Amino acid sequence: MAVKNESGKMDRIVIYALLIALPVFLFFISFMMGRYPVAPVDVIKTILSPFIPSLAVSPQVTSIVFNIRLPRIIAALVVGASLAVAGASFQGIFQNPLVSPDLLGVSQGAGFGAAVAILLNMGNFFIQLSAFVFGIISVAITYVISKSYRAGGILLLVLSGTAVSAFFNALVSGAKFMADPYDKLPQIVYWLMGSLSSVNFDKLAMIVIPLIIGIAVIMILRWHLNVLSMGDEEAQSLGLNPNNLRILIITACTLVTSAAVSISGIIGWVGLVVPHMTRIIVGPDHKILLPASLSIGASFLLLIDNISRTAISIEVPIGILTAIIGVPIFLYLLRKGYSEWS
Repeated sequence: MAVKNESGKMDRIVIYALLIALPVFLFFISFMMGRYPVAPVDVIKTILSPFIPSLAVSPQVTSIVFNIRLPRIIAALVVGASLAVAGASFQGIFQNPLVSPDLLGVSQGAGFGAAVAILLNMGNFFIQLSAFVFGIISVAITYVISKSYRAGGILLLVLSGTAVSAFFNALVSGAKFMADPYDKLPQIVYWLMGSLSSVNFDKLAMIVIPLIIGIAVIMILRWHLNVLSMGDEEAQSLGLNPNNLRILIITACTLVTSAAVSISGIIGWVGLVVPHMTRIIVGPDHKILLPASLSIGASFLLLIDNISRTAISIEVPIGILTAIIGVPIFLYLLRKGYSEWS
């Protein structure tokens, strides 16, 4: 028995080490990939050059590494981690493996906010701000609708989210109908397909505080998710208020998802596929599942983004690739891990 316990402990240590090493490895590799390949030695020298001024680095390589690829790589890591953590949290709260971060309408609301800003000819800052604000507004509307009924509960919250999502989808369609087909419409469509091509440090700076607050709240409360996933009666018997906990975690997930979507556009399947993948690797315990989802989500989206900008001569919107790659992976994982939710 002691030998088996030691073996299990070693397996966990190896898994945790890999979860830490994977995003770090992909972070480094991503600098080398693109229209202008950069050698590994040049990447290392460029990254170290601010700390060791004596290193001889080409200005062109410095510009590519720091001004073009670094903000995009950070954005892919951040967006992937955020969507995966939000997805794992929602699946735990609603006790449903088919739940994703856009369940309550946040992505559709953000899409409408971005479309309105594009129609009004606003700059990138206001497009991002509008997407973020409308993402939060859509979830707030969902919550208010669900609470306006006496028998409000999880099911009614989900149904309200479905209705609000459909409403904002209709508004987005109306915005596309009104848009100039030669100017505004392509911008709206491209934003809705998801892309990290226009990300810079200014855009990243806008989402730092919401992401830190949201992810910190989720991570602090991840132990409570285990109790919530067992049902309200179990939570109440342990002295917890399930409704207040659920509202707090949903608010944190909404903040994180809105911030992520505001810089990337609508990227589907990450928040649905990654929690399944992670659950099969580390198990259903949320105190381990959420940090592991953060690592795998960041790595998954960074890998997809690398493919999107190098696979063919033109960049493929990342939302298209996450669907093409995510759907078969999800179907396989659902078949493999279905027993855990049965």
